[in-house]
This record gives sequence, C-alpha cells and structure tokens, in this order.
Amino acid sequence: MAGRFETLPGGGAAIALDEVELSILRSLAVQLMELIGPGDEPVEGEDPLAALFAEGPSEPPSDPALRRLLPDAYGDDSEELRQAAADFRRYTENDLRTRKREDALAMVRSLDSLAADAAGESGAVLKLGLDQSRAWLGTLNDLRLTIGTRLEVTDDDESEQLYRLPDSDPRKPMVMAYLWLGALQESLVETLMG
Repeated sequence: MAGRFETLPGGGAAIALDEVELSILRSLAVQLMELIGPGDEPVEGEDPLAALFAEGPSEPPSDPALRRLLPDAYGDDSEELRQAAADFRRYTENDLRTRKREDALAMVRSLDSLAADAAGESGAVLKLGLDQSRAWLGTLNDLRLTIGTRLEVTDDDESEQLYRLPDSDPRKPMVMAYLWLGALQESLVETLMG
C-alpha cells in the first residue's frame, strides 16, 4: 500500500502515510485554505436565505494561482462574453471557494485524526469513505493546480525542464511535491474507478 491508494471493502480508499507525508499534506492543505481565503461568517440576526443570494466578486482574482482555481466561465473574446463571465462569477465564486475550503478542511481533519491515532508511531493507514475520498480528490487537484501555476507548468516542452532540475535549484522541492501529489491523485482516481 505504500505510496498508493487501495480500495477499501464497501467503498472508499486507504493509503499508508508516514509522519513526513502527513505533515506535508497537512501543511499544503492549510496553505491552500489560506490562499482561497476565509469564509463569510453569518452575521447574527441576518436572514440565512439572503446569504444564499449574496453576490460575490465580478472580476477574476489577481493571483495567478487563484485565477487557475477560480477560472472564468467563458472566454473573453467579446464584451458580451466578458459580461457573462462576470455575472457567472458574481453568483458562483463564493460557493466554489466554500466548497474548496471545505474539501481542504476535510483533508486536514482526516490527517489530524490519523496523526492523533498514530502518535508515537512512524506512520499509519489513512482510511477514507467515499465522501472523504471525493474531498481529497478535489483538494489534491487544487494543490497540483496551485503548485503547477507557481512553477509555470504548461503543456509546452519547456515544462519538461522542471523534471530535470538539479538538486540545488530552489524550485526542486515544489517540483517533487507536484509530482508526488500527481501520483497520489492518479492512484486515488484509479481506486475510485476500480
């Protein structure tokens, strides 16, 4: 099971993680939540139904990683499409941010409970139900998109250079995390589809 998710009887997935892997995953998930931003706390006495219809931003985020996580719904080829994208963003971005934060928080909570159970041991087996597995899949994807954006990974052949970085390159740890998260994501997808 080392390094790969495996199917659990009755659904879900399991993976063995050591202390370092637990720490890295937790740290990355917390950083992702910080990037996405805090949730809107309900105001005491505010109508909860009104909060459902609160408008969000109409402009894309300035941070390239956030723009990748919260992309425009339509291209910007015309003024009409730009306006449609702004309207779509206004009514959907807050919900998308909330879902991404909740998925990352689900990852942190499962890692925290595993770390507490494995205190004093060199690692433990993480067992995820189907809902937890979906949350993990979303967060792994968001982490890869964020790191890939920071590394300026594209579909071009230039990206291949990242895989051959010398150990002295300061980007090397991010590249290793990017590749590792990709392997975790791929094994989780295979497990859930299997």
